[in-house]
Amino acid sequence: MAMSNTVKRVVVGAAMAAVVALAAVGEYFGVPAVKYLAMLVVAGMVAEMIICIVHTPRDVVHKNIWVFGGFLLWLIVMFVAAAYVGTRPWIMLLLLLIICCADIGAWFFGRLIGGDKMWERISEHKTWAGQIAGILCGTFASVMYGLLGADVFMPQLMWIGISVALLSQYGDLTASWIKRKMGLKDFGRILPGHGGLLDRFDGWIYALPLIWFVLL
Repeated sequence: MAMSNTVKRVVVGAAMAAVVALAAVGEYFGVPAVKYLAMLVVAGMVAEMIICIVHTPRDVVHKNIWVFGGFLLWLIVMFVAAAYVGTRPWIMLLLLLIICCADIGAWFFGRLIGGDKMWERISEHKTWAGQIAGILCGTFASVMYGLLGADVFMPQLMWIGISVALLSQYGDLTASWIKRKMGLKDFGRILPGHGGLLDRFDGWIYALPLIWFVLL
């Protein structure tokens, strides 16, 4: 019997969590696994975008050549950012934590509260209430990361939480906009239930280069 989309999403999510755990073990033994994993993910996003462009009708590509080309170039910038930020595993963990909590918070409270849509033509399910809740959840996760890890309140983590949570949601909207331009529902099928790598990691689009810029 075929698995439902929800079951696929849970199974694939558990598999991704297991991969992250293995990367953490690798770091413990001195292997820069987080860096390699982040670079591999972004390289997959670049490859996925190229494949989507190749399979998009020529007239659509010609009409949006600067949009698709610019987005592809930005993904390459992300690859460089991943190589740099990945050398600092605790920062990459913080980034993932904020984005995941912002994503879950926006999804849960957006459905619970409802209200006005943000940009219905781009993403029909995203609401302003969901965005605000996502920012609050991401910021809370960032502050708690500092409290639990260093047993001290670090104000800078609050601002990092707000910035990353906000940018992760606009990364999601950007990916949705690109999909609409291409006439796609999902970027790929490499992650069943989650869409492609671009769908699952779209929160990195602006947040990862931001962290890279701050570190520089």
